[in-house]
Amino acid sequence: MDLWQLNIFCKVIELRSFSKAGETVHLSQPTISSHIKDLENHFGCRLIDRLTREAVPTKAGELLYEYACKLIALRDETETALSQFQGIIKGHLVVGGSTIPGGYILPRIVGNFIKNYPEVSISLIIGDTEKIIGDILTGVLALGVVGAKTGYKNLFQEKLIDDEMCLVVPIDHPWAENNHINLKKLLKEPFISRESGSGTLKSIQRSLDKKGCKIEDLNIILEMGSTEAVIQGIKSNVGVSILSTLAVLEALQAGTLKALSIDGLQLKRSFYLTKHKYRSLSPLSQAFIEFLKKELTNSFPLERAAG
Repeated sequence: MDLWQLNIFCKVIELRSFSKAGETVHLSQPTISSHIKDLENHFGCRLIDRLTREAVPTKAGELLYEYACKLIALRDETETALSQFQGIIKGHLVVGGSTIPGGYILPRIVGNFIKNYPEVSISLIIGDTEKIIGDILTGVLALGVVGAKTGYKNLFQEKLIDDEMCLVVPIDHPWAENNHINLKKLLKEPFISRESGSGTLKSIQRSLDKKGCKIEDLNIILEMGSTEAVIQGIKSNVGVSILSTLAVLEALQAGTLKALSIDGLQLKRSFYLTKHKYRSLSPLSQAFIEFLKKELTNSFPLERAAG
């Protein structure tokens, strides 16, 4: 038994799949199976139930997973402490961002960070909020920035910045002559929605809840998986939508779209730094977080979160 085998075992349990665990650690499925078999031979018992479609731990496997997580966390803490002692900031970092921070905030910050730390390389993974949160939970991502709070108790979230959303319409839309619109009128207008895992959609739902409405009350005619797709749909006069001001800033400046407020509807939401509560961050991750906060304070015309 060694820490590498325990790490593989934890990935199989967290991802509930031998093949997905193999993809994460860049090993073939037979190799993953061989490592798990070695562990089972070492402990003299079955650790994973292979009778189901998913890789589910046995009672012995659950016990081993609990202790393996502690050992791996201690290993990470040890490496972090020694790296900090030597003042080393280098290596590869995988960062996640939901659609808005991943597409409109993090790219500039990641670029600036690499300029400051030339021995660092970064992979920026972009997906909806649910995907990014899921990848942090399973250890695929060290940290991420998402547009919604989560109820997972083993995640830590810190508010970074606020974002204003707005109703976006084509420049030739009858409402484009106005600066605001009544909510009752919006409910009748063809509406383009983001997908169910989107932080933008979750924020819209919360805002409507406060006014006694539901997302289903909107006249949703189309659902799209990206903000850019929604923007193109609006420009093509398919419908209107509620989007982040950041996402449509260039189009607003170019005069191809118009942003309106909705009477009585609070459309402010926040972006959250998200990380696993029980996994130690590397010096590289910690350095990136400090840099991220500094850049957000200096570079973006958004309200910095208090505290």
